[in-house]
Amino acid sequence: MPNLPDAVILCGGAGLRLKSITGDTPKPMAVIGGRPFLELLLLQLKRHGFSRVVLSVGYKHEVIREHFGMKAFGMELVYSFETSPLGTGGALSQAASEITTEEALVMNGDSYAAVDLGLLETSHREGGADATVVVFAETRSDAGSVLVDENGRVRAFAEKSQSLNTRYQSAGIYMFSKTLCSAIPRTGKISLEEQLFPEWLANNRRIDAFVFSGRCIDIGTPERYQLAQNLLANFEKKASVPQREDQ
Repeated sequence: MPNLPDAVILCGGAGLRLKSITGDTPKPMAVIGGRPFLELLLLQLKRHGFSRVVLSVGYKHEVIREHFGMKAFGMELVYSFETSPLGTGGALSQAASEITTEEALVMNGDSYAAVDLGLLETSHREGGADATVVVFAETRSDAGSVLVDENGRVRAFAEKSQSLNTRYQSAGIYMFSKTLCSAIPRTGKISLEEQLFPEWLANNRRIDAFVFSGRCIDIGTPERYQLAQNLLANFEKKASVPQREDQ
């Protein structure tokens, strides 16, 4: 089995819609089941064999850095710092310089889906696409939709205010080539799904869909945060507290 690529977690969000519950705590550190949400994502990566994670941090990044240090659950942690909000695409562009592998797994830091990440990596590597997007079947007015053809190719994206005639939505988990990440322009704030994916499709980049049959749970609003408390409280339990190694 080949070595798994680096993972990037986009966790720079302030969580403005959660401030009534979490106060000044950065959104990825919102507590779920007695521990920061970000721990669930790190434990998921560890469970699937990943060993190096780039944390793209912004708002109150010192809180995340102080909690995890440079190593957690035996995985090496590297930090990419946003000095101003860059959006998902801008944050990934900045983090690209920290990626050491030819491919990278990229995850949003405010949602969890129990995807087989190893199978996702294999599917992407063997499929030869420029990018692979995890999609799941759900209809929600405040989330983007993804149009997938009969061959499993992504044909269009629509974010939130728009809608496509499709039953799929993005889970916020992707596989990219490092080349594609590095080619994202450093022009300030930019969105992966609202700007970059449509541009890549228009330029005939191949984007595949990886269909996930389960549920994607995010903590973006007070209502969904409370739901996550119930649904995720017992996920990723078999692990010790983070290992600190500040060197």
